[in-house]
Amino acid sequence: MTTRRKQHSAQFKFKVALAAAKGEQTRNQIASQHGVHPGQVTEWKQKLLSEGTQLFSRQPAREAAAQASRETDLYEQIGRLKMELEWLKKKAAQFS
Repeated sequence: MTTRRKQHSAQFKFKVALAAAKGEQTRNQIASQHGVHPGQVTEWKQKLLSEGTQLFSRQPAREAAAQASRETDLYEQIGRLKMELEWLKKKAAQFS
């Protein structure tokens, strides 16, 4: 018999991570209070602390992802143009 994994909401994860970041209780106390594994509490806390600055950034995550996609496309285009330029230089050298 297989059991499905629990999927916690973002709000629940934030609540647990915030409680862990406050440091008023131990990791094990927080885990038993909310019914999750202590390792999960640590992981959520680390994610909150590392990505917390993005919460207050002016650029939402969607815009950042779109910009990263645009940059990737532009770098690919630059690579193709460089290859074409090198090929044209070789062909031009043959005719001169």
